[in-house]
Parts: sequence; C-alpha cells; structure tokens
Amino acid sequence: MENKPIINSKEIENRIYSIRGQQVMLDSDLAGIYQVETKVFNQAVKRNAERFPENFRFQLTQDEFDIINLRSQFVTSSLNYGGRRYSPYVFGEQGIAMLSAILRSDVAIKVSIEIMNAFVEMRRIIISNASLFHRLDKIEIKQLEADQKFEEIFKALESDKLHSEKGIFYNGQVFDAYTFVSDIIRNAKTSIILLDNYVDDTVLTLLGKRNNDVTATIYTKTISNQLRLDLQRYNSQYSAIEIEIFSDAHDRFLIIDDTELYHIGASLKDLGKKWFAFSRMDMEVGRMLQILNDI
Repeated sequence: MENKPIINSKEIENRIYSIRGQQVMLDSDLAGIYQVETKVFNQAVKRNAERFPENFRFQLTQDEFDIINLRSQFVTSSLNYGGRRYSPYVFGEQGIAMLSAILRSDVAIKVSIEIMNAFVEMRRIIISNASLFHRLDKIEIKQLEADQKFEEIFKALESDKLHSEKGIFYNGQVFDAYTFVSDIIRNAKTSIILLDNYVDDTVLTLLGKRNNDVTATIYTKTISNQLRLDLQRYNSQYSAIEIEIFSDAHDRFLIIDDTELYHIGASLKDLGKKWFAFSRMDMEVGRMLQILNDI
C-alpha cells in the first residue's frame, strides 16, 4: 500500500518564505510539521549547533518578521505568531536537510523528504515567475509601510492629539466650545499655561479636568479677593493651580506642554456665549514662553 504523505505539499509551500535571497521556513512551522514543541525543537538544534552554520539557520530581524506576518494574512495557516518574546529562527533548504539527522525518527525522515520536494517545487515556481515575485515583494513592503503609518494616525486619534487648527464658535454653542477646550486640557501631558484677564471659579473647574501630574498656571491682570478665596479653596482639595499677575496680554492664550499654543477669542468663563474664533499658532510658543519666563 502506498504511504500517504504526513502533510500536504501545498501546506508546506504556503509556509516557505523568501528571506535574504533564499527560501526558508520558520522554526515554529517546522516544529509543528515534525510533531514536536517549538521549544523542544530549538533545544535539539542548539545541542547540535555545529551542524547549523549561519547559511543553514539564522534569526530574523524584527522587520523581516513583520513582513512574514504580513504575508501570512494571505495564506491559510494555523500558526499564531502573537506572544513570542523573541524573533524566531528560520531554516534554509540545507538546514532542513540536516534536521532529520538530529531528530532521528521515522516521522522526521518522511517529513524531511516531503519538505525537500516542496522546496524543489517552490524553486521551480520562483524561477519561472521571478519578475512577478519581485513585484510582489515591493507591494508587500509598501503595504507594511502604509500599515505602520495608519497605526501612527490611529494612535494620534486615540490620544486626542489631532485638534482643529482654527475655527469659529457661534452663539449658543456653549457645550461644543466647552468640550473643545476640555479636550485640549485633558490632552496635556506636563503643563498648562493660561493667559486670561477674566478668570473666575468656572475657569478653575475647567482646569480641574487636567491629569493629576500636569501643572497649571494662570496669568491675569488682577487677582480679586473673591478669586484669591476661590483659588485657596480649590487648592485645598485638588492639584494646585498657580496664578501670576500679568497685564501685557489683551487676548486669551492657552499653552499646552510648552509646545502647543492656542489663541482663543473669548475668556474661558464665557465660552459659547457670543461668537468667538480660535486658532493654533505653535510657531510663536517659544517667544511667548521666553517673555513669561523673564517676568
């Protein structure tokens, strides 16, 4: 009776990757085919390290592993690449031929023969379609780069870093304006500086939305007895807010983390009561901070 193959040749071909100019297979894929755990598989190889020089077996870089993960999305695979704490090793055709000598089982011998046949078939396909595979490699690399850029954008969106550069709020948009400024305050990581000549307890409440380890400083032209009392009561219960006297500013400005500068056309206590505009003007933040530091 003819022996049935241990693993389908097509499944083996789907697990062969082209890395550094040669066809290779992952250690975890090979361990699964040889019916042993990946850890046991690699320990056996390590005990026979002299049989596996660099051109037989090598460890992937993170970029190479990312490309393999990308390709695995397009083929049927039972592998789960998540959770590995190290970059995997891969084996070339010669390294795989050496495996049957160290694993020493009937399964290992049969599997090695089937894998070698798959490598021969893959080599024939690659030679026949060399230009096509070259174009596919370029497409996959570009897709990987695009995925990384999308990931950066999504992270920025999740951290509320993308705010409008400029806009107008109209009469009655009290909540919209309040929410807009609240989001800016919540986004601060280290510090908030507010220049506003008309401050009351509602402004203190608004600044209370910041993270606990974010400092807050208000510059205003006068500090009334009521504001001083409100500040004293606020600071007795929450993270302290500092207030400094500064009379050179007519407009309202909000500085976030010493890097973002917002010009706001209304006092924070009057947001949405009348038309006002806002604009982001980060180019001026350095000059403004220098003036404030010289006070």
